[in-house]
Amino acid sequence: MPLVFAGACSHAPGITGRAERADPAARERFYAAMERLRLALEAARPDALILVAAEHFANFFMSNMPAFALGMADEYDGPIEDERFLRIARRRVPGNRDLSERLIKRVLDEVDVAYAEEWLIDHGIAVPLHFLTPRWDLPIVPANINCQGPPLAPPHRAYAFGRALRRAADAVPERVALIGTGGLSHWPATPNSGKINEGWDREFLRRWCANDKAALTAYTDEDTYREGGQGGFEIRTFIAVAGAAEGGTGEVWCYEPIPIFAVGCTAAVMSLPGAG
Repeated sequence: MPLVFAGACSHAPGITGRAERADPAARERFYAAMERLRLALEAARPDALILVAAEHFANFFMSNMPAFALGMADEYDGPIEDERFLRIARRRVPGNRDLSERLIKRVLDEVDVAYAEEWLIDHGIAVPLHFLTPRWDLPIVPANINCQGPPLAPPHRAYAFGRALRRAADAVPERVALIGTGGLSHWPATPNSGKINEGWDREFLRRWCANDKAALTAYTDEDTYREGGQGGFEIRTFIAVAGAAEGGTGEVWCYEPIPIFAVGCTAAVMSLPGAG
């Protein structure tokens, strides 16, 4: 049946790991938006959640770096980070191998996608799940877009990946939701960590809300690296959601630049023409 929900949010580890060090008002505005996102997701009554993330060398390395990948397992372990650092306890997260395989087969009609029957989740997936599925009981299908190791798939391919995910979700009987998670501008693990380019972020979100395909896919890696840092490459996860919601528009429920979280914290949704 048609994809039932599409949204996007940030996933920086500081969001949970350094919560007490953030400006309380900004933090609580973001947390409230994540709670709103949780309630909207639950209201869509999904049977499974596809999480399009940019994993951080938890599963893929320069010896084997697919542009796009999907998990295909009945369970996933993580997060891989130290629990004292991330402040999220390790656990086993439910998956749905059968559903994943059917989605992968359909995506392969349009986009070359790798799959993994073993997949460790890191903060890129664990932080969103901490807020959006606090019971950790909603089966997930993890998806990765390579945002770490150049050469990176260009933004128009991320858009096409999202469109393929939408068509795959529309082709199965389960109610499937989609969340993209990453970015926006940030410079993790560098002397510039904590820097946020608010103007660049807001312009990206303007293009995203309009679902302006031409503008979203016009970003070059050179421009993104200069204005958004190496973490800015993760805009591909948001662009994939735009592709999945082609014909719809977005709404930003929160954008808060929080330096101690090292990112502009975002929670947003996309309308889905024809959604169930």
